[in-house]
Amino acid sequence: MPEGDTVFLTGRKLDRGLTGKQLTRTDFRHPALATKDLAGRDVLGVRTVGKHLFIRFSGELSLHSHLKMDGSWRVFPRGARWSMPGHHARVVLTTDTTEAVGFRVHDLALLPTGEEQRLVGHLGPDLLDPEWTDEHAETATRALASRPALELGVALLDQRVMAGVGNLYKCEICFLLGVTPWTPASAVDAAETVALARKLLLANAWRWEQSTTGETARGRRNWVYERTRQGCFRCGGRLRVGTQGDGAQGRPTWFCPHCQHGPAPAR
Repeated sequence: MPEGDTVFLTGRKLDRGLTGKQLTRTDFRHPALATKDLAGRDVLGVRTVGKHLFIRFSGELSLHSHLKMDGSWRVFPRGARWSMPGHHARVVLTTDTTEAVGFRVHDLALLPTGEEQRLVGHLGPDLLDPEWTDEHAETATRALASRPALELGVALLDQRVMAGVGNLYKCEICFLLGVTPWTPASAVDAAETVALARKLLLANAWRWEQSTTGETARGRRNWVYERTRQGCFRCGGRLRVGTQGDGAQGRPTWFCPHCQHGPAPAR
């Protein structure tokens, strides 16, 4: 599932391509929206909240999308060939000069702009909120500290604590804190953890190459995430990977048994 920084950057891309332009044609290939036509409406802006994205139109209307596991939005010059097959497109927004296409975005809804909070009001503070304040940090810190027995990795993925952390950052945050993802949340400093999460997402908010090591060369971007073959980026040792979470919520979770301490699943 895309991390919050990927959704943030997607929103900025859509904002540059659509905001200030009038829609000349729309094509919704989604059962619930198949009869909708937004042609003639102006695009007023794009807002992201954690992993949620809102495109706002004139007439107090917003299009909400969640990228889920494999959704994406791409912007093309009008008439240009798409970079993905057309049968993956679920919505097409066309202006005089651009075309924004939502590929495999199955979670779509039109709603009054004033009701956006209904879909995101349950979330914790957005780590990439441009208006982030100490109060946001304190709210996320309290939420993380309020469930001390919960596995840290599970707590980090709970968007009600803070919005934007996905599986990549979960693994990397735990590594940088020196604990396994199965460590109880009470074992780490909640304020330090929130600050670290925001620091990592901010560092990658304006680029597609996500790096937690400070390096952007392929194979050198992460400490443990998806480094089964290469080993730990710090010590070079063999990594372990286990599943964290139940059922459909289970995620492959990488950790270094040498650099990280705490409970872990049996081999």
